[in-house]
Amino acid sequence: MRRQAASGAAGDAGRAAARVADSADCTRGRSPCPCRLIDFCAVWDAGVFLASAARQGAPSGVTGRRLNEAETLNSVREDQFQRLEAARPRGLGHGARGPVLRMAGPPPPWACTAILLCALSLSGAIEIPMDPSIQNELSQPPTITKQSVKDHIVDPRDNILIECEAKGNPAPSFHWTRNSKFFNIAKDPRVSMRRRSGTLVIDFRSGGRPEEYEGEYQCFARNKFGTALSNRIRLQVSKSPLWPKENLDPVVVQEGAPLTLQCNPPPGLPSPVIFWMSSSMEPITQDKRVSQGHNGDLYFSNVMLQDMQTDYSCNARFHFTHTIQQKNPFNLKVLTNHPYNDSSLRNHPDMYSARGVAERTPSFMYPQGTASSQMVLRGMDLLLECIASGVPTPDIAWYKKGGDLPSDKAKFENFNKALRITNVSEEDSGEYFCLASNKMGSIRHTISVRVKAAPYWLDEPKNLILAPGEDGRLVCRANGNPKPTVQWMVNGEPLQSAPPNPNREVAGDTIIFRDTQISSRAVYQCNTSNEHGYLLANAFVSVLDVPPRMLSPRNQLIRVILYNRTRLDCPFFGSPIPTLRWFKNGQGSNLDGGNYHVYENGSLEIKMIRKEDQGIYTCVATNILGKAENQVRLEVKDPTRIYRMPEDQVAKRGTTVQLECRVKHDPSLKLSVSWLKDDEPLYISNRMKKEEDSLTIFGVAERDQGSYTCVASTELDQDLAKAHLTVLADQATPTNRLAALPKGRPDRPRDLELTDLAERSVRLTWIPGDDNNSPITDYVVQFEEDQFQPGVWHDHSKFPGSVNSAVLRLSPYVNYQFRVIAINEVGSSHPSLPSERYRTSGAPPESNPSDVKGEGSRKNNMEITWTPMNATSAFGPNLRYIVKWRRRETREAWNNVTVWGSRYVVGQTPVYVPYEIRVQAENDFGKGPEPDTVIGYSGEDYPRAAPTDVKIRVLNSTAISLQWNRVYSDTVQGQLREYRAYYWRESSLLKNLWVSQKRQQAGFPGDRLRGVVSRLFPYSNYKLEMVVVNGRGDGPRSETKEFTTPEGVPSAPRRFRVRQPNLETINLEWDHPEHPNGILIGYTLKYVAFNGTKVGKQIVENFSPNQTKFTVQRADPVSRYRFSLSARTQVGSGEAVTEESPAPPNEATPTAAPPTSPPTTVGVPRTVSSTDAPATAATTEATTVPTVPPVAPTTAATTEATATTASTTTTESPAATRTEIRESAPDEQSIWNVTVLPNSKWANITWKHNFGPGTDFVVEYIDSNHTKKTVPVKAQAQPLQLTDLYPGMTYTLRIYSRDNEGISSAVITFMTSAAYTNNQADIATQGWFIGLMCAVALLVLILLIVCFIKRSRGGKYPVREKKDVPLGPEDPKEEDGSFDYSDEDNKPLQGSQTSLDGTIKQQESDDSLVDYGEGGEGQFNEDGSFIGQYTVKKDKEETEGNESSEATSPVNAIYSLA
Repeated sequence: MRRQAASGAAGDAGRAAARVADSADCTRGRSPCPCRLIDFCAVWDAGVFLASAARQGAPSGVTGRRLNEAETLNSVREDQFQRLEAARPRGLGHGARGPVLRMAGPPPPWACTAILLCALSLSGAIEIPMDPSIQNELSQPPTITKQSVKDHIVDPRDNILIECEAKGNPAPSFHWTRNSKFFNIAKDPRVSMRRRSGTLVIDFRSGGRPEEYEGEYQCFARNKFGTALSNRIRLQVSKSPLWPKENLDPVVVQEGAPLTLQCNPPPGLPSPVIFWMSSSMEPITQDKRVSQGHNGDLYFSNVMLQDMQTDYSCNARFHFTHTIQQKNPFNLKVLTNHPYNDSSLRNHPDMYSARGVAERTPSFMYPQGTASSQMVLRGMDLLLECIASGVPTPDIAWYKKGGDLPSDKAKFENFNKALRITNVSEEDSGEYFCLASNKMGSIRHTISVRVKAAPYWLDEPKNLILAPGEDGRLVCRANGNPKPTVQWMVNGEPLQSAPPNPNREVAGDTIIFRDTQISSRAVYQCNTSNEHGYLLANAFVSVLDVPPRMLSPRNQLIRVILYNRTRLDCPFFGSPIPTLRWFKNGQGSNLDGGNYHVYENGSLEIKMIRKEDQGIYTCVATNILGKAENQVRLEVKDPTRIYRMPEDQVAKRGTTVQLECRVKHDPSLKLSVSWLKDDEPLYISNRMKKEEDSLTIFGVAERDQGSYTCVASTELDQDLAKAHLTVLADQATPTNRLAALPKGRPDRPRDLELTDLAERSVRLTWIPGDDNNSPITDYVVQFEEDQFQPGVWHDHSKFPGSVNSAVLRLSPYVNYQFRVIAINEVGSSHPSLPSERYRTSGAPPESNPSDVKGEGSRKNNMEITWTPMNATSAFGPNLRYIVKWRRRETREAWNNVTVWGSRYVVGQTPVYVPYEIRVQAENDFGKGPEPDTVIGYSGEDYPRAAPTDVKIRVLNSTAISLQWNRVYSDTVQGQLREYRAYYWRESSLLKNLWVSQKRQQAGFPGDRLRGVVSRLFPYSNYKLEMVVVNGRGDGPRSETKEFTTPEGVPSAPRRFRVRQPNLETINLEWDHPEHPNGILIGYTLKYVAFNGTKVGKQIVENFSPNQTKFTVQRADPVSRYRFSLSARTQVGSGEAVTEESPAPPNEATPTAAPPTSPPTTVGVPRTVSSTDAPATAATTEATTVPTVPPVAPTTAATTEATATTASTTTTESPAATRTEIRESAPDEQSIWNVTVLPNSKWANITWKHNFGPGTDFVVEYIDSNHTKKTVPVKAQAQPLQLTDLYPGMTYTLRIYSRDNEGISSAVITFMTSAAYTNNQADIATQGWFIGLMCAVALLVLILLIVCFIKRSRGGKYPVREKKDVPLGPEDPKEEDGSFDYSDEDNKPLQGSQTSLDGTIKQQESDDSLVDYGEGGEGQFNEDGSFIGQYTVKKDKEETEGNESSEATSPVNAIYSLA
């Protein structure tokens, strides 16, 4: 038996607090650092120095008075506290901490002074919480939130859009400069600015040239507290010039010579994408001999005769115009000594010598010479390229002098001719060289790489929010190569020309503020630049004075497991920064020290939770402007523990195994017990039975062997216990004295041999290993290939254990290696040693990749993906994929690209546009079949519009109807998923009733115009917004609508308690409803006395809304009372709660049941504890079922209940019986009085409980075959009908709370009736029926005798002549006078038994319209008329016909024959 440690989660808290331990060497009074700015010893011993702790305990004004001293220690600050400068801002009492500084050992002597300086450097960083109510109240200088890129290239066919958006309070205004001069938008009719935004729109619909607006733009956002600047945006118009016309002569080249075909594309903005194709738009196949350089030229390391088979055209694709321009094609004329192009020599190693081409050493085609240099900017990609000529084609290898290539950033491209290093940094500078070599020799080229850098941030200035009188600083620190310069500005003006400020001091890259006041508010700009670029950052200084405010919801509940660590959070905000203190249960001193630790952000950590820590904790935040407080309620829960764990077991096949798992847990937490098998969730099959404390496996098989883990979990913690089950096969009893030999796994097969080698098959033969006393049942043949997944073995085929040779079907171009595994009933053998390898020849692919999709991962792209083909479907070397795409329904030319992976991203696509996609496989032997066309879509963007004209109609107190106008399809910008309504309860119309304002949502899928929102709270104020939802997310929100739900009926009164202190009175108590749903006007109590089957007159009492108690004077000491209590509003009475008075102590022996009662009573008592009602016996009463005919009376059974046992008595009856448990109402939450009324295939279940409305219950029932089923049900859904029962089956049933399975009813047993049970007596046993049958038999005998006599006389007597009444022409008889008895034979006998459903089956008719309907009697067509009417009429006619026709009398038959 093995036990695993439980993962005891601390519930809602205790996950993120850093442990700060007390140290023996650093206690109060013994600290080596006597300064009082912080408790430096505590944070030092813990090994973590929290930057935010530097302010704790600092006296007011210390930072200002010691500024000069701090500046003298600037070198110490730079070396030791550089990382602390980006620490978490102050002011927000809870949130993510800033960076931490790890320390070891005791603090050095300079620590106190450095900490003082650190307090100064960190001061002045109040963080504004994201709460909208706070954000909207506080004034704030402008902040740029969105702007166009610095190099803004636009499409000349579209309007120009230059973005600039900002936020601030009050909202900022905007203006622009162009080429450093004020840009007057009002004077240009083409230029406009968006409302509430600074975004410029230049419209060319009425004419104009976009080139006239090129230049450098800058946006200014201003309010009364300052001005923020955007970057300098360089606007350029995209250009795609035409290719110059030229006539190209054929290029004549000797076979084997190098060749460069120059592209020289026209200069475009941005630069075009270059690719080579033939004039018939077929891509040029590239390899290490023929490839395209980075400059767009096409290089031939050596020209071969086969290169004449096509022409070569350079193509340029321009990004913005989506056009492709094609250069006039080059035609090659290859001079050769071997004019015949023998394709069999194409890949031959001696191809050149066979064609008479002289071999030569490599030489570089690009770059020229032996050395070159290249400069690259930091963060960009470095691309080095070497293209060499030679015969044979040279191989290229790359090296770096004095070191290795950066393996994590370097990758080779273009058949190793290019080296790309991504995200270049300074350490990537140096000398690189490429080595080109073939069998004739080698040559190298050295490239000297210099890495420069545009400015990049070391410390970007951050917004600074201070309280009046506080100090702070802005730091603007950047690096670059060459070193950038720093320029400060304030509100867009150079700092030197700004008005002087005595509270501000500039020290290089730092501005220091002392004793800030409200007038110090401004926006500062830091511009750092060098020859490679610039950085511009805005940071505002704001001064706030705000009284303390709590940011978390009030009266939170935190639940935590005993002995765990937890943290109680109390987020707060204020300026100046408030101080925070914690109290427990509203009294006592501040909690800090010992088992408590208070963090600087206000969180209270309890290091080890004990039972006495449970209670209400109050946090109080105070500053000079006031105070605020909040409360947190802490509940301590017992841990979940498995006290009886499953044990390792060894079982024989076919036996039954039980694994125990008994759990102890906190009763207030919902326990869930699940099982794992081999660390995977266990599927409970019909051979398994999962109970609360065990898992039973019936008929154990080999597949059941493994490890089983019991997982007992609650919402706060869990515990695990594991056991291993070993299954032994059945062993026959030995016939001699020798014991049966043990069985084992077979030995591995050996001596694998490949024969009958064919192009697509091979025969594999092996010698079996020893079966170890268990016959081998199967062989599994596996293969491994060394190209796509070397070292990975795959199943190839499976063969019976009687063979040791098999023919294997193979795929083209796979280098196979095989092994064999033997299997018997014990297990699998070790794999055999691998066979020799066998490579099949190649072929073009016979299939294409599957699961081709086109989906956008961003709003302006489409990602084409597919499932790559495996090694057995590649069929050849260099498997690649030709990806083609084009806009659907435009019939434009196909775009194509060759990809070696399994995805390709098409960039710069319009938003959500359909594309046709094809992906075709290709290898060196050719292309695969023509691929299917798949429709894909480019990326979605957020919807641009919100639903308009939203109308709300209140349906009732809990539901509203919504109606809106749909948005235009082009504003959805994707696939419309749904319209979604966000709504929240703003307040209740009842005073002093706290409500949760949690936002809820209701979705209306599809393109709909209306919907219903239900499950609202009555008598409340609500707000609602609507959005459009597509695959990207929500669109903008509609206008907020407000509505009020009317008054509704209240919920049931809570905790309705019935107590009987003596025999004269009954005391009733209750609590107010949980949901009044309106103004309570009173309570209504209805009660009635009953004694057995006698029921008295109902009495109604009305109470005021404040009354919650009532005493009933009993009329007699014997009767019991049934009470029903409901609350009332103006709308009406709500849900009633029903209880019964306890049974008196002298009611242990019940009276006999009335004669009309069914003869079955089942009594299952509830376990009685010392806290239950005085009655110690649960009595089961017999209940009359009105539809059951009278049977023999039976006295009700009475079962006594004890503290530990419960008994069940069952008496079967041919009629439906009522099974019931009668118990007194308990005080605590419970389920009682379970009643079952079964039939043959169903049963009605009712019960009583004292839970609140809407409680979920689970009805669990188990049949005689131990099959357990559960049915979830709501509290108000009574009675519940179980409809999947079996006739004549015995069931056990219980009902428990879904939230707490420990609260359960007693177990009740009942039996369904037999399948063909009938309430009437058997007709075959009735005397009148026996007499009638005897009379009929006698008459038939007389008839036979008469017929025999007449036949013997030889006379012929027609029937018609002998009948007393002549037959009319309409009589349904034969023309010759003979009588037809068919109708009478089909008519049922009078008084005979009907069918089980109580009806006589209607005569079948070929032309009945019922046969053409959707059912039998009572079914109608869609208009509800014709079929139903016809059916009723037909039934009536048939019934009348049967009633008018008489059964043929045997006496009349005798007269007719006579």
